[in-house]
Amino acid sequence: MIEQILPPAVVVAESFTDPAGLTLFPEEEKLVANAVEKRRREFTTVRHCARRALGELGIAPVPIVSGARGAPVWPGEVVGSMTHCEGYRAAAVGRTTAFATLGVDAEPHAPLPEGVLDAIALPAERARTAALTAAHPAVCWDRLLFSAKESVYKAWFPLTAKWLDFAEADIVVDAAGTFVAHLLVPGPVLDGAPVAAFRGRFLVDRGLVLTAISIPAATG
Repeated sequence: MIEQILPPAVVVAESFTDPAGLTLFPEEEKLVANAVEKRRREFTTVRHCARRALGELGIAPVPIVSGARGAPVWPGEVVGSMTHCEGYRAAAVGRTTAFATLGVDAEPHAPLPEGVLDAIALPAERARTAALTAAHPAVCWDRLLFSAKESVYKAWFPLTAKWLDFAEADIVVDAAGTFVAHLLVPGPVLDGAPVAAFRGRFLVDRGLVLTAISIPAATG
């Protein structure tokens, strides 16, 4: 499903359930040794998705451990992103020759809990969210904004190895299915030029909000 908002060169694997019998590499087992069962299931399934996607790129199964700030560590020739929420797990991967970074996120299509929008959104974002809600009330625009911010961070961190606060990107959502995240701090440098904004796409379907960002590889 999430492949609909990603370029064809991105390989996606997704699951709407946690299949029985999936196993982890020992390096991954260590990461969830003390986790509750729900966390173990989603962790295991999303890594199964990641290995399926990597396999389509011709890459043999490898452990996918967590690096700095919990970011997944991919094989050297790959960029990727993983996401999971209730009833959905997905991984998206691409060759570093084609993409500089990827960021994907999935959320349940439901309003954010009370107070979360105020905590994650800039005043201008809250105003635009209110306008979108008035014009298109069938969509939970607050949840979509949250998901977009998650995708922005997932795309940002592999390029910078730095934290990006919710307030450091101003996201403008277009009801037609796209969004632009204007970075309010110095962005990564690609092809010798700083990146000032990330552009993404979104999809609302099957009770889910999906967002995705793909940035092409530098050509210089």
